[in-house]
Amino acid sequence: MKRWLVVCFMGAVGVTLATSLWADQVALGARLSGYEYPFPVHTLAIDEQQQSLEMAYMDVAPKQSNGQTVLLLHGKNFSGAYWERTIIELLADGYRVVVPDQIGFGKSSKPAHLQYSFQMLADQTRRLLDNLKVDDVTVVGHSMGGMLATRFALMFPERTRSLVLVNPIGLEDWQHKQVPWQSVDAWYQGELSKTPEKVKAYMTASYFDGQWKEIYDPLLTLQQGWMRGPDYPRIAWNSALHYDMIFSQPVVQDFDRLAVPTLLVIGTRDRTALGRNRAPEDSRETLGRYDQLGEKTAQRIPDATLVELEGIGHVPQFEAFDRYMTALRKFLEQSR
Repeated sequence: MKRWLVVCFMGAVGVTLATSLWADQVALGARLSGYEYPFPVHTLAIDEQQQSLEMAYMDVAPKQSNGQTVLLLHGKNFSGAYWERTIIELLADGYRVVVPDQIGFGKSSKPAHLQYSFQMLADQTRRLLDNLKVDDVTVVGHSMGGMLATRFALMFPERTRSLVLVNPIGLEDWQHKQVPWQSVDAWYQGELSKTPEKVKAYMTASYFDGQWKEIYDPLLTLQQGWMRGPDYPRIAWNSALHYDMIFSQPVVQDFDRLAVPTLLVIGTRDRTALGRNRAPEDSRETLGRYDQLGEKTAQRIPDATLVELEGIGHVPQFEAFDRYMTALRKFLEQSR
């Protein structure tokens, strides 16, 4: 295992006052009509479980190609749009960048009923790459996207040049940590009880150590906008199904089967843990200890490099972009 230690500080990410004010007022439909992504959005028809669905994606080519492609996989509370600055930097380095919104997320279809699994999402992503005639990729996954990226690399090692996990969730099996199971209906009621104010409070406390900054405002737009929009019950139902998938389908037990070079970028202040509020009180503080989980995970993955971002939380690509990008760029160069 190779291990790097990086001390981080806030990178500069621009956001206009107009964007912030718009985010405070916008109401969004299920497919985000009128919500601009940083690059053109295309759709792929997906037939799944007797339904006709659409996967939205960005496929962005550099001015001068180095012949390699990076696949960016978003987290649960996000969409492909939040990768904007990463996409711009990768394009400058000559990479083609493919950024899907998984089914149930972003601008993609929000089905009324679907049996979600990471295997299904990974196979749909494989179908997207087939359609784009992309043979192999470096897969970068953040948060829930890290669980999906891991499953993709396990299912399609011949398509995976290397793997990057940015503060992935699923570094521990919450069921084994005494977090009680709950039904999809219970997840759904929890989603319906959320408000735009509660979403900001959660992100502030969980992602940014209680300190909100204006540059984080774009992270609120989707979740808050959906809550103000006409389709929130459908959004909440899909979110409940996603939570059940995340809780019930751990990947941690398969890390030792990864057969590709893997970079772990871990903000050590992160304490994200699904169902922490339902865990026995005496075990809650042991959950989501990324200051410990990064090292443990790197030891389980055969060819792992660990980059620890001291004092950084769940979203390094917003909170500490320069150090995050330096680690990603170095790894990509070494993997070429």
